Amino acid sequence: MIIQDIINHLESLAPLAYAEDFDNVGLLVGDKNAKVTGVLVTLDTLETVVDEAITNDCNLIVTFHPIIFKGLKKITGKTYVERVVLKAIKHDIAIYTIHTALDNAFQGVNDMICNQLKLSNKKVLIPQTQTIKKLTTYVPSNEAEQLRIALFEAGAGTIGNYDNCSFNVEGYGTFNANENANPSIGERGTTHTESETKITVTFPRHLESQILKTLFETHSYEEVAFEVITIENKNQHIGIGMVGELKDSMTEKDFLSYVKDQMNTQCIRHSALLNKKIKKIAVLGGSGSFAIGAAKAAGADAFITADLKYHDFFTAENNILLTDIGHYESEQFTKNGLVAHLTKKFTNFAIILSKTNTNPVKYF
Repeated sequence: MIIQDIINHLESLAPLAYAEDFDNVGLLVGDKNAKVTGVLVTLDTLETVVDEAITNDCNLIVTFHPIIFKGLKKITGKTYVERVVLKAIKHDIAIYTIHTALDNAFQGVNDMICNQLKLSNKKVLIPQTQTIKKLTTYVPSNEAEQLRIALFEAGAGTIGNYDNCSFNVEGYGTFNANENANPSIGERGTTHTESETKITVTFPRHLESQILKTLFETHSYEEVAFEVITIENKNQHIGIGMVGELKDSMTEKDFLSYVKDQMNTQCIRHSALLNKKIKKIAVLGGSGSFAIGAAKAAGADAFITADLKYHDFFTAENNILLTDIGHYESEQFTKNGLVAHLTKKFTNFAIILSKTNTNPVKYF
């Protein structure tokens, strides 16, 4: 098993194509072809975390936050970032970061917060745009079913919860396809002696190279006529933040106590209490002030996030309870979720949850 195998599995959960443009995700240090001896999963990569990896014979650190965020012009060991990189390289330890790719994954950071709070009826708070593409092509009619099957196996026709739904296309019978994909077939004039079938499928943006590779390998024409366009439909399974519901409504004070207990936080900063019941909750791990408007638009009774500034609390405007539980506290269970994801797949080497508390904020 090599490091790239671990990366492939992580990116099946959180494709890097959906990370934010400002972010620095992926393999930051190390050789993707190196054989894996063990994996250490952490929220942040500090020198003590690298030491922990060395002690546990782990040559891959999977971290949520990137240790290299801005460009490094020198690596002399002057800063904590440089020291981490130097130590990792010296001990042949690779560092892979997943950060906002996991923020935007449906089973990512915010889903993990919802699970910790036992929320149900979960939906993405801010769906990411331009994540769905549509392929249209023509194929000899006797090859149409073969191509459709190949495209579906490559990942086309699967958007969100919809997969292989069965429906009729008028005049052409019944076939299996994805409901959201909207496949269609029809005849057109052609210079070829045989008739052609038009095939249209949608697919997630990150699979485009894979879909086109399958098209070219399966299609019998030397030059394939096709078109790929980005469509405006929002993918409800890709985006940042999440909205869910408590099983039973709570008073505001009971809710704050519940969050403090479930999220293992020592301090909650919050806006004015409104003397109303709390049931619908919006969450966004890390810095989430930009999503206050979205939380209010979603009809959330409360919004759980971190790094709110003084003036952000005014924007509650007496219609939502804003809560800042701390940056580390909002994301601390992320590493547990990643360990659970990896251990289901890999059993022939250790997947270790880091015991190092990397929170730089202390409380008095």
